[in-house]
Amino acid sequence: MNMPQIASTVYIVDDDEAVRDSLRWLLEANSYRVRAYASAESFLAEYDEQQPGVLIVDVRMPGMSGLELQEQLINRKSTMPIVFITGHGDVPMAVSTMKKGAVDFLEKPFNETDLREIVGRMFQQANQRLSQAQAQKSHEAMLARLTAREQQVLERIVAGRLNKQIADDLGISIKTVEAHRANIMEKLQVTTVADLMKVALAKPEVNA
Repeated sequence: MNMPQIASTVYIVDDDEAVRDSLRWLLEANSYRVRAYASAESFLAEYDEQQPGVLIVDVRMPGMSGLELQEQLINRKSTMPIVFITGHGDVPMAVSTMKKGAVDFLEKPFNETDLREIVGRMFQQANQRLSQAQAQKSHEAMLARLTAREQQVLERIVAGRLNKQIADDLGISIKTVEAHRANIMEKLQVTTVADLMKVALAKPEVNA
């Protein structure tokens, strides 16, 4: 059985070496694992989507900007939480990045208390997203265990069709439908039709 992943690394992307060093020092002093990059391009070249974490990135950098990096990660379907740091307070930009999934917007110079609070919230969100992704993957894998015929039967059960109607729809006997229903319930690990409907219709939820 695969152990659940836990986001454990803070990635820093900032072209200012002094800022990178300052952030690294503050975060490592609070027991975080840190990896720092001088550009968005160097971060993307090494970034492994299988290694979850959180990202602190400067908005304005030579080459690819922090906003462009966010777009790249969105295109890769990354769920990694992002905090933007900037020396240029820009409220409309902050709103735009937040709508695209950023967690927060930190204005330079920042203090250790604010940084610690934001990073803690980022890790909470990162691990919640990982748990949700893992639950969804498990849910999809469970449904994928059904044969094509069982999936056809399940679709009709969900639609509220009776066994006789399902048998007529698929040109099979009622006993065969009953056998498929039993197999479906066993594979989906449910004992009631109500639970079967929940598994079939609902995306799994993970409590925060």
